[in-house]
Amino acid sequence: MTTFLDQCRQILGNDYVQTEPTAMAPYLTDYRQRYTGKALALLRPASTAQVAAIVRLCCAHRVALVPQGGNTGLVLGSVPDQSGRAVLLSLRRLNQIRHTDTLNNTITVEAGCLLQQVQNAADSVDRLFPLSLASEGSCTLGGNLSTNAGGTAVLHYGNCRELCLGLEVVTPGGDIWDGLRGLRKDNTGYDLRDLYIGAEGTLGVITAAVLKLFPKPHSQVTALVNVNSIEHAVELFHLLRTHSADAALTAFELMSDYCLTLVRQHFPEIRQPASAHSAFYVLLEITSQNDEAASTAVLESALESAMQRNLTTDVIVAASRAQSAALWNLRESISSAQAAEGKNIKHDISLPISSIGQFVQHTDALLQHHFTGCRMVTFGHLGDGNLHYNVSAPLNSPIDEFLLKQNEINRVVYDSVAHFSGSISAEHGLGALKCEEIVRYKSHVEMQLMRSIKQALDPLNIMNPGKVIAPLP
Repeated sequence: MTTFLDQCRQILGNDYVQTEPTAMAPYLTDYRQRYTGKALALLRPASTAQVAAIVRLCCAHRVALVPQGGNTGLVLGSVPDQSGRAVLLSLRRLNQIRHTDTLNNTITVEAGCLLQQVQNAADSVDRLFPLSLASEGSCTLGGNLSTNAGGTAVLHYGNCRELCLGLEVVTPGGDIWDGLRGLRKDNTGYDLRDLYIGAEGTLGVITAAVLKLFPKPHSQVTALVNVNSIEHAVELFHLLRTHSADAALTAFELMSDYCLTLVRQHFPEIRQPASAHSAFYVLLEITSQNDEAASTAVLESALESAMQRNLTTDVIVAASRAQSAALWNLRESISSAQAAEGKNIKHDISLPISSIGQFVQHTDALLQHHFTGCRMVTFGHLGDGNLHYNVSAPLNSPIDEFLLKQNEINRVVYDSVAHFSGSISAEHGLGALKCEEIVRYKSHVEMQLMRSIKQALDPLNIMNPGKVIAPLP
């Protein structure tokens, strides 16, 4: 491989081809610190042309490559396997905002731009880029698009697929497809953009994108609502959708009481509102082009109706942006509190909204029957049916012993998800972690169609091999 690496250095420069273990280490371990792969080299291109040249070189030498953005994924999609035969292609140096078009409400950005960087660029021209994730200070747009990221604003604005109008992609053959068109209508054949979004780098390398911008709302009102059951939360959701015609319901987040208990236990400095305890809480937000007072009146009217229907027992409406930020801090601290409590078994699932209550009741009971004492950390984006349904070890139980039961627990959860017509991956993707699991839950026809697309576009199987689609036995 000496010749291959020498040619990589000629393309990128010596400083951007690294083979030393210490230099590669931060890129080879996954976000949850549970898996470390191996790589032939870490390559750090700075332009689309350099990416294309590297891909052509990989084709010529039959070297696999693993594209990586901020490496914040949770399904082992952005780290290489243990073979050490692949190169890791970091896109972080492709970090330019290429163009902003305020009349067309679009922004063209490179794949290595941090999500927060894009949000700030939109804000600087009095626009909103609504994708919002807890990792927005470290995740990149290329990774967001490759996993079709969701986040807290999907309910109103849609996920990454809905927020993207055009792409620039380096194909597995090293060609550059310039699809950077800021068009909202383009009916000229197969939608290649949608093919690459959510493909996790298995069909090509996304190097740039044209994204939608939106007018910044004039008002934003946040509330924390106590509910006794998920069924009541779902009823509240539909009530708010019908009562807020003059405002947009942009977030509707579900949190169990145990989630907030963990936050209180591990982050006592985070002030929790003095509301009565309930089984679940909903954190919701409405935005509007009306003023704050009008939006607050709309929300308070809807919540008064909810109380009359006994859907809630307590409501806290944020009186300022600072109070709103404090409520959101509770929600965004749940994952960190879980990590502080100890390793757990995560499930990123989606279900028909009407079935979520039944699913949780049914699956909680199954898990308690088979794994007595396990603790459920249940939260997520209820408004779009996305649930983070996580299982922690019983109190005072050895965590490593509990983690040995991961496959059994996954089977209970995923079989139940299938029973309720859901998906085993809502917004995190499949990566290497779920690529074999998905075969159980997709039809033979669907898997064959996916394999046909992979074979047609990447016949050498050099693009992120072993991710999304498991190799045939």
